[in-house]
Amino acid sequence: MAAPIFFCLQLLCFAFTVIRTRAQPPGTWELLVQNAGIASMHTAVTRWNTVVLIDRTDIGASNLSLPNGVCRIDPNDLALTTDCYAHSALLDLETNTIRPLMILTDTWCSSGQFLPDGTLLHSGGWNDGNTKFRTFTPCINTSSCDWEELPNTTSLHQGDGDNEGDNMYPYVHLLPQGNLFIFANNQSVLYDYVNNTVVLDFPQLEGGSRSYPSAGSSAMLALEGNYSTATIIICGGAQYDAFNNQSVNSTAKGSCGRIVATDPNPIWEMEEMPLVRIMGDMVMLPTGDVLIINGAQAGSQGYGLATNQCLTPVLYQPDQLEGSPFVTLNPGSIPRLYHSTANLLPDGRVLLSGSNTHYYYTFDGDFPTELRIEAFSPEYLAADNTNLRPVVTKTPKTVQYGNLYNVYVTVSSPISQACEVEVNFASAPFATHSFSQGQRLVKLGVTRVVSQVNGEYRIVFQAPPNGMVAPPGYYMMFVVNQGVPSVARWVQLTS
Repeated sequence: MAAPIFFCLQLLCFAFTVIRTRAQPPGTWELLVQNAGIASMHTAVTRWNTVVLIDRTDIGASNLSLPNGVCRIDPNDLALTTDCYAHSALLDLETNTIRPLMILTDTWCSSGQFLPDGTLLHSGGWNDGNTKFRTFTPCINTSSCDWEELPNTTSLHQGDGDNEGDNMYPYVHLLPQGNLFIFANNQSVLYDYVNNTVVLDFPQLEGGSRSYPSAGSSAMLALEGNYSTATIIICGGAQYDAFNNQSVNSTAKGSCGRIVATDPNPIWEMEEMPLVRIMGDMVMLPTGDVLIINGAQAGSQGYGLATNQCLTPVLYQPDQLEGSPFVTLNPGSIPRLYHSTANLLPDGRVLLSGSNTHYYYTFDGDFPTELRIEAFSPEYLAADNTNLRPVVTKTPKTVQYGNLYNVYVTVSSPISQACEVEVNFASAPFATHSFSQGQRLVKLGVTRVVSQVNGEYRIVFQAPPNGMVAPPGYYMMFVVNQGVPSVARWVQLTS
């Protein structure tokens, strides 16, 4: 007898939300590391299930020593010319242990991105780090790999919030047609980087500035279907000129702007969050929903310029057709304000690290330097969803653009329709200053689901069509069943 094959007819497949009566808001918290030794203002997850944590160097002593009596000698350092402390570290997610790493020059307010081979390219910083590129090549044996500093480049100019306005750390998204959506302050453009041309000026976003030092956060919603549509969302921010006026008590913004950047006549649609928020982080979850987390409810970015911590995460459900798209989640207990980060993990949790509202490490006052690392588990990881959670048993390690592949899973509850299952690629972004650089979620085409023996299913999916939809590199591949994701497998996407 032939194995049953389930095909998904789009007109017969409906999205639905299960409404539960809850004793408390959804989501749970877990403390992973009591003392990481550094407060990570830049964070990235590697394909070996480790996490690169980066602070800055010109701050004097951290709480993590370099190993074996090693010290960094830097005559340009503004705090310690002989520095025996680590300002970067590697977190092993399997053991929750920390290994110090050695960065040679100042990384304050830098940027980063993973290259196609999985190497983390890290650019710029402050002082003697302003002209530097660095690489970190992750390794299986976490006791060996470390930072490599490349020769000087031309100056990578870091802006100055005092005289350049709310234009720093712009939000940049690669659209599936190959152009860049670039947003700063309250304005945005469509930029053709190949021909160095501004293709389109988008309408101005209402409600004032939204980027550093008045940042909210931004994400591009999941790319799916024929990948012709890209929607950008920007939420929160500070009041106008809050940074320059040192307005620590001015209420943050609660509005969100949403725009279809690929529309020939794009307009901003406004929505209102249940909470106001400055310097939050937006994390694309494997399901396509957006987690908004971290930040404060008053003030601006900068040292000591925010108050009223925002401990309550919010879930944004972009496909919610009725009622509010926002769901208020279970609040945490650790304030994460300036220089904090949030990153999606391969098991579907979200890693929270950092927060330092002081120039140096300071462990007293209202918002002390935060060395703890924790994880937030969205509701899809709740125990009552265990029977829906797929377990990936076999998957390709490498996929090429446009080709068909199989992934094998087991699920406790039988899969009845192919349209209940998704295969989604999630990038590993570089998170810093309320924006995850390079973040994208690509929903792949699932052509069929074949029931195998012993409760296993073979899911046939098609890799992304090109590097504009999904740039080459390593992705977390999640199989999502009725809104519940598997633990991801790392897959390399190549041409």
